[in-house]
Order: sequence, then structure tokens, then C-alpha cells
Amino acid sequence: MSTAFCFDLDGTLTRTEILPCIASELGISQEIATLTRITMEGLITFEESLALRVAILGRVPADRVHSIIADIPMDETLLAFVRERSDSCFVVTGNLDLWTRPVVESLGCSGYFSSASLVDGQVRLDNILNKGDAVDHLRALGHSRIIAVGDGSNDVPMLRAADVAIAYGGTHSPTAAAIGAADYVIHDGKTLCSLLTSL
Repeated sequence: MSTAFCFDLDGTLTRTEILPCIASELGISQEIATLTRITMEGLITFEESLALRVAILGRVPADRVHSIIADIPMDETLLAFVRERSDSCFVVTGNLDLWTRPVVESLGCSGYFSSASLVDGQVRLDNILNKGDAVDHLRALGHSRIIAVGDGSNDVPMLRAADVAIAYGGTHSPTAAAIGAADYVIHDGKTLCSLLTSL
């Protein structure tokens, strides 16, 4: 049986949300953090929120974004798990490929992203990832069992489509929607890795 492990990026593998860190470059980190929070709670749709956040944060040059993300602290326990099983681990993030692909590639694994392009130096949002589609694609590639880990409302399609769904609160408490879609709720990396290893 081929198992794929799917991990959300922001607040799951990272110890903080990425977009507020980028927003600090523009002096609006608190505003973007608030927008991120109400999005995670499902008060506005992820699609609406991402389009707005990209319109605001797209002014930060991509190379600066890459250096900001490279400095964001990660959950070292989860990173070790991913690196040891890079062929079967996948990062599934609603964040932009333009911004987050380098950090995912540094983990040695593959990823699924929302996509964007640069047009006249401005970031243009091309496609917003439905995380359930990533699970469907992995099944089409021959992975017969999917284990998904996430914390927010936009993770719910991935959690529902997976065979085993884990709401993870390593950085902050998972949303009620994520908990409702989960088979397990875990709040620290060591316990999560122990569970993943046993499944």
C-alpha cells in the first residue's frame, strides 16, 4: 500500500503564518494577520481573502519574499519526518508557488500550490488551489492511502478527501471546521510524528 502524507505549510510546518511576515515589509502585518485569522475561521472565503492579500502583498519583490520565508522558523520535528520520507510527503498549500516553492523544494519533497505569475513586476493570481484536488491527484498517481495534516478552514477539503485526517495545533489551535473534519486532533510535533509513524 502506497501512503502519501499531505502537510499544510502555514502554521503547520512553519511556526507562524507566512503572509503576515511578508506584510511586515509594508508595515501592515497586524492588518494581514487579522485577515488571515478571519479567513482561517471561515468568516470569509479563502479565495476572496487570498485574492485580497495577493493584491496587497504583491508589491513586495519576489526575491525579498523568498528571503523572508527562508527565515521563518519551522517545526523541526515535522521537518525531520518530511525529509526522511521525502518521496511520500507532500506540502499542500493555498499559498503561491511564486513565493513558497523554494522553501518546499528545500525540504526535498513535492508540493501543490496556488499559482501566480509576474506581469510587469506585479503579482497576478492565476489559480487558487482546492486542497481536495491535490488528494485526488495523488490518488491518480497511485497513492492508495492519504494521510492529511492541517489547521484551517481551507484544509477541510483535503482533510475530508483523505483516508486519515489530522487537525494539528502546533502553532495555534486548529479551527472548528478543521477539527470537525478530522479523525485526530494533536497539538505538538512529537505526538504527531509518533502517530504518523504508527499509521
